[in-house]
Amino acid sequence: MFRSPFADKGVPDAVRDHWVDRFAPLFARPYLRLARIERPIGWWLLLLPCWWSSALAANAYGLPYPEWSHLLLFLIGAIAMRGAGSTYNDIVDRDLDAQVARTRDRPLPSGRVSLKGALVFVLFLCLVGLVVLLQFNSFTIMLGFASLGIVMLYPFAKRFVWMPQIVLGLCFAWGALIGWAAIFGYLAWPAILLYAAAICWTIGYDTIYAIQDIEDDEIVGIKSAARYFAEHVRAAVAAFYLAASGLVFAALTVAGVGVVAYLGAALFAGHLAWQVVTMDRDDGARALMLFRSNRDAGLLLFAGLALSPLVH
Repeated sequence: MFRSPFADKGVPDAVRDHWVDRFAPLFARPYLRLARIERPIGWWLLLLPCWWSSALAANAYGLPYPEWSHLLLFLIGAIAMRGAGSTYNDIVDRDLDAQVARTRDRPLPSGRVSLKGALVFVLFLCLVGLVVLLQFNSFTIMLGFASLGIVMLYPFAKRFVWMPQIVLGLCFAWGALIGWAAIFGYLAWPAILLYAAAICWTIGYDTIYAIQDIEDDEIVGIKSAARYFAEHVRAAVAAFYLAASGLVFAALTVAGVGVVAYLGAALFAGHLAWQVVTMDRDDGARALMLFRSNRDAGLLLFAGLALSPLVH
């Protein structure tokens, strides 16, 4: 039977009844799915280190609240660049994705988007990201460009190293440097410590995410932290989350924040501890739920940082 290239079909880990599925024009849906618009957790996890860093910088600089224009620009940039990164990743992985149950219905391996169409789309999204980046100071612009090498490397990491989550962490945590640089025009220890914390956080939550794909990854030879740590995956996630929490507290201490910021950090750490206690290596559905819950964990930390100057 003939299948339209615009057939309305998503992937198993997409948000159900998302506006993309209900309201977007049929021709646009494969491209919106290519950018993972119907899976907003990805851009949230890219955005949150930016917001943490911006709020931390506001505390250190003596501002009464984070720079709202920066927060908005980071939101636009995170959605665009997460979409660009996801599209680039799918271009590189289109043959592997066709062999994995969770990913074979993505727009490229399913044939709903052509390779040429995907290349044009990723260039458009990069242009949006560039426009956002050019709104900041020159140091921040250079820092943004410096991340591109790591981004280009990530899709290949899982073919050669057992911990591709480290490379993902280096990418997704980059905003922890950007937010600070946008305020100060240079980097300092609070931003560096926050970057290290965000890397550990990313490794932890992406290891949980990889639990869903353990069996398929073994079949096609994709490496992941979930496969590497095997039955010790809970202890590994606990170690990374503990490191993330400790580094967050260190960043806050060096920046000289108020008590509300520490309260946010404590709630963040408590949420991560709950994830570790309740995770199950044999339950892929729970792994997805816990992975998505990291948006809430990150927002707790941001709320503490954003509100701290008001109570300082």
